Amino acid sequence: MARRRRSDKGVEQPSQGTAVEVHAEITANVWQVRVEVGQTVAAGDELVILESMKMEIPVITETPDVVRELYVVPEQVVQEGDLIALIDES
Repeated sequence: MARRRRSDKGVEQPSQGTAVEVHAEITANVWQVRVEVGQTVAAGDELVILESMKMEIPVITETPDVVRELYVVPEQVVQEGDLIALIDES
């Protein structure tokens, strides 16, 4: 597995390889899941929307690839650092 370095916005960029892990930035409830496994996404697309203290927090991808795995469902509680999705080159 490739080593990953943490970047801003809860996204880990691979140092080698093509997989990108997307993590929760804060403890929150998953309000909406906006993508499906296998869906092609562009940089800046919303993957999920979290809700915390009546604020909506979009979780976006910084890479234009394919959603390989989703690790959350609506109404699930996530903690800071929890894995939300795996984005991988098609």
